[in-house]
Amino acid sequence: MKIPFVDLHAQYLTIKSAIDQAVADVIRQSAYIRGPYVEKFETEYAQSMGVKHCVSCSDGTAAIYIAMRGLGLKAGDEVITTAHSWISTTETITQAGGRVVFCDTDEDTFTIDVKQIEAKITPRTKGIIPVHLYGQSADMEAIMAIARKHNLWVIEDCAQAHRSTQNGRMVGTWGNAATFSFYPGKNLGAYGDAGALVTNDDKLSDWCATFARHGGKGDHIMEGINSRLDGLQAAILSVKLPHLPAWTAARQRVAARYDKLLAGVGDIVTPKVAVGRTHVYHLYVIRTARRDALREHLTAAGIATVLNYPKALPFYPAYAYLGHRPADFPVAHANQSRILSLPIYPEMPDEMIDHVVATIKAFYARA
Repeated sequence: MKIPFVDLHAQYLTIKSAIDQAVADVIRQSAYIRGPYVEKFETEYAQSMGVKHCVSCSDGTAAIYIAMRGLGLKAGDEVITTAHSWISTTETITQAGGRVVFCDTDEDTFTIDVKQIEAKITPRTKGIIPVHLYGQSADMEAIMAIARKHNLWVIEDCAQAHRSTQNGRMVGTWGNAATFSFYPGKNLGAYGDAGALVTNDDKLSDWCATFARHGGKGDHIMEGINSRLDGLQAAILSVKLPHLPAWTAARQRVAARYDKLLAGVGDIVTPKVAVGRTHVYHLYVIRTARRDALREHLTAAGIATVLNYPKALPFYPAYAYLGHRPADFPVAHANQSRILSLPIYPEMPDEMIDHVVATIKAFYARA
């Protein structure tokens, strides 16, 4: 049995007629850039989160950059973020003029270790960017308390955690702003690059929207950038958005079955969910000391897996100038060789889950 890591076509087939109609409508109206479909999605997405503003843009990476520029990041300002994430989180700090300050991760949740944040704060610190990695919220209650104490802004990187919560409050509603990716494989995915930032700050929203659209169409009050969501992607996202709660529940069903069937298998550690938080399982990431051998075994059996991510950010050549050592981030460094993402998507049938687990059990039985 060949098992893909994700199957985007399976999801498309469940909503094919609505997607096809939405695409045809945009083409018929030639509403390709900005326009009614983009405005409609921005309104719908803000309402779905219970926030005042959604500023759509070209992708989730641009959303982080735009948010930092809107919050006034200047050359030399420091921003604290997690040592374990995709590079979008940190490359944008540098591109916006700031300096990246890495913080190690929590052993159980892969999110930023809040107990270490305050030790990283200096007079040049301006903000914190927590990443809700793999689909679980970082400890936003603790992070916001630190931010208030030290007068720092907070941007939530929600690229992998649409609808995740802490104590009933949705990610993206805690900080000064929050950013989302709608990359095709995300829990809410477009059919190309797409992203957005959300905020309850009227002034910040206006500035970010203007900056993302060349500094104001027809009356350029500033030099901006070109970062616009196109009409086709907006229309597709509007079709998908009402299905997101059901798709989230389906991901949690797949994860729960993995949890049950993998309990006690070899040295595998299944994802842990912190008290008071929900996990939306953009990725289902196990840990094992025998990761490489297990991955080879699964690949040989036709089961796709991914390493998210093969290196912690401080140890990439891009950040060699910071001079970090493994001892600086022991948890993130240790996880580099232990993490393995198993196949997961809402439409994944039980027989596929069972086959993945049976193949894993066969690996440990052989060992």
